[in-house]
Amino acid sequence: MVTDIPAEYVPIMYMLLAWAAILGTAKALRLDRRGMDLTFYSLVYRNPGVQDVLVRILGRTKRGIRVFADVSVVAGFLMMGFAFWFLLDNAAKYFVAPQDFAELTVLIPGVTLTSLQPIMYFLMSIPIVLVMHEGAHGIVAALERIRIKNGGFAIFVSLIAGFVEPDEEEFSRARKISRLRVIGAGATSNVLFAAALGALLLTNPVFALVLPEPLLGMFYESPEGVMVLSVMEGMGAEAAGIMAGDIITGVGGTDILRPEHFADLGLAPGDTVSVSILRDGIPMEFVVNVMESPDEPGRGLIGILRDNTFSYKPVLDFIQWGDPNLSLFLLWLWMISFFIGIINMLPLPILDGGKFIHTIIEGRMAEQTVTSVMYIIYAFTFVLFALNIALSYLKAGWFTI
Repeated sequence: MVTDIPAEYVPIMYMLLAWAAILGTAKALRLDRRGMDLTFYSLVYRNPGVQDVLVRILGRTKRGIRVFADVSVVAGFLMMGFAFWFLLDNAAKYFVAPQDFAELTVLIPGVTLTSLQPIMYFLMSIPIVLVMHEGAHGIVAALERIRIKNGGFAIFVSLIAGFVEPDEEEFSRARKISRLRVIGAGATSNVLFAAALGALLLTNPVFALVLPEPLLGMFYESPEGVMVLSVMEGMGAEAAGIMAGDIITGVGGTDILRPEHFADLGLAPGDTVSVSILRDGIPMEFVVNVMESPDEPGRGLIGILRDNTFSYKPVLDFIQWGDPNLSLFLLWLWMISFFIGIINMLPLPILDGGKFIHTIIEGRMAEQTVTSVMYIIYAFTFVLFALNIALSYLKAGWFTI
């Protein structure tokens, strides 16, 4: 008997089918004879000509790249410190201020990314971010006269990675400051790009979704409240006298500025709440009986259909953003570029932060001691990161987008 596939497994099925198609096409075109390594779980492309490209770019921008390389060392420390502060502060908030705890997840298409639109934005953003990240590593290596053996990209089913591979002997013989410049350059390029893109997005209403206070209040005019599109017949709002066109500013003493604030009310059938509104600019107050949702037993409703559009207005309102898909893509590109940059400076074995710390402490103590210290740092970082993921799961379950 054929049964329907559960909805949560559909994205995974599509990702596996897409991977099978990519791998089958690569084998049919015999791309393994053109520099690609193919396995059942990966496709890796290497190009030894990357060094020549990087040297040509460097020849035109050497002075600027030198400044960028020096900035990357300082930025590496700052980004690592920020990443640790955020993870420690966020874990503490779970216990002392749960309402401020930020839920974290690892973005994996088909697993934690389960909606088509976010998957598309993610897959479009990753190549841009990786080219910038690995290109920065490579061009600073060329500045420091460290040869790049090859560069390329890899696809592991639904994950995409990029890389440049410096000559290991030349890299290990280079000055410590040179190695720190190369290591820090990738994450620094991502964060600087995110900063530039964020400055542009300050003119876009959608950026208010992620902007924290006090920046939100500095760059956006706060909405007065949430507009009532219509009232539900026979429900408490209609009986109280609330009308379409009213702007709800508060419910039960809780300020209502955005549609998602309704989710924090926790209304139960049988409750009586005060509802504050603006009608033609005049503040008014109503007492509303909360009734049970006809579709979800046990859920309380005041009985309105509200405007769910995003209503923050940028103070810097000199760009007209027409296509919402472009706005959302740029928001995803900003988020991925910023967080890849910051997370990459965490000291873990596969990330730049691990190499950064190892480069700093090597030579200052015996090699065996360096190894032991690095394992301790890796373990602490992994536990801290895993704790944030686990606490996110405890708060909201399996977090998917």
